[in-house]
Amino acid sequence: MRFYQQVLAAVGFGLVALSASASPANPQEGADYRVLDQSQPTESGNKVEVTEFFWYDCPHCAAWDPSLTAWVKKQGDKINFKKVPVAFRDTFVPQQKLYYTLEAMGKADELTPGIFRAIHVEGQRINTDKTILAYIEKIGLDKQKFLDLYNSFGVQTKARRAAQLQESYKVDGVPMIAIDGRYVTSPALVGQALANQPESMQQAAALQVMDHLIAKVAAEHGSKDSKPAPKKK
Repeated sequence: MRFYQQVLAAVGFGLVALSASASPANPQEGADYRVLDQSQPTESGNKVEVTEFFWYDCPHCAAWDPSLTAWVKKQGDKINFKKVPVAFRDTFVPQQKLYYTLEAMGKADELTPGIFRAIHVEGQRINTDKTILAYIEKIGLDKQKFLDLYNSFGVQTKARRAAQLQESYKVDGVPMIAIDGRYVTSPALVGQALANQPESMQQAAALQVMDHLIAKVAAEHGSKDSKPAPKKK
């Protein structure tokens, strides 16, 4: 299974501009995105479901997070966005539980940028039960409430479900984006055609491919909704 190198790219945590020159003018299947052999069920109704597979210790996930967050905000009610923490090895599970515990506390969106910063800028280790609890105490969260949720059946179930999704979507590296249960793309995939460009440009290109796929899915949904109802016999 392919892993990204554990090296911080020379990109800041500021937002990157979505330059047209950083993206394929017409994203192509196989080059800029893949279509899953088997579509996965979604739970977003009329909205387009967008899922990010990520890992807190991944420097590329950390570098992309600000611009991805801004992109999600820009989409507004068009999409239903969720994050899924991956586990390529058993040692990843504590960070899965960390994310889902914070989600249960309503703190995941608020605290995730700080966790990325603590790991990738400040050099803190936040990847075991012990180091995670130390970090939680340091930032002033309710320790007992956190532990109760961290060890709960609900959080463990979500971690297992994350592993199932990872397998279903054939995630072999992070960050990876899935759209409408059918399409997957990533800065690494789009970046194959931009190998000589900075990582920030590859990330911006991936966001533009995502725009293309969102528009494609929305058009398909609209076409289905506009079909006349069958006549009654």
